[in-house]
Amino acid sequence: MGLLVRQALPDDVPALAAVAAETFGLACPPSMSRERVEAFVADVLSPERFAGYLADPARHLLLAEDGGTAVGYAMLVAGEPADDDVRAAIRHRPTVELSKIYVLPTSHGGGTASRLMAESIGWARSTGAAGVWLGVNQQNERAQRFYAKSGFEHVGTKRFLVGGQYEDDYVLEQPLA
Repeated sequence: MGLLVRQALPDDVPALAAVAAETFGLACPPSMSRERVEAFVADVLSPERFAGYLADPARHLLLAEDGGTAVGYAMLVAGEPADDDVRAAIRHRPTVELSKIYVLPTSHGGGTASRLMAESIGWARSTGAAGVWLGVNQQNERAQRFYAKSGFEHVGTKRFLVGGQYEDDYVLEQPLA
């Protein structure tokens, strides 16, 4: 069957939550406690939350499957950012946030993340967005390299709440024009 990237559907909620639970900690700094990671997963990446995300008309979720097995996902959010630091940093409006893009370690290096990124950028363009932005932990150098290779550039910083404590993120943006 090979790699397939498609719009996620309500029946995909368990797969989305499972991939999210397995991959979120990989993007966190090594100093972050397991309890903080687990609290974030329970609060933000639960099946109930994914069901709500799928029902939100401002959000678009993509699921990557390899041979019918979920191996990654992306979530985009159209609209003006709620975060003051992000609003001040980004330069292109209207905008879409690439809120999440994660791939299971067993699929790293196989093109899954690039396919998810291409589909994400395509969807953002289809909404009429002039730019896409994202936040990435300042210690996550692997993700930063991938985003730079994908056309994103550093435009600012923001704070990101994980398990009751703030982390420092870079704000990256890509123009779509």
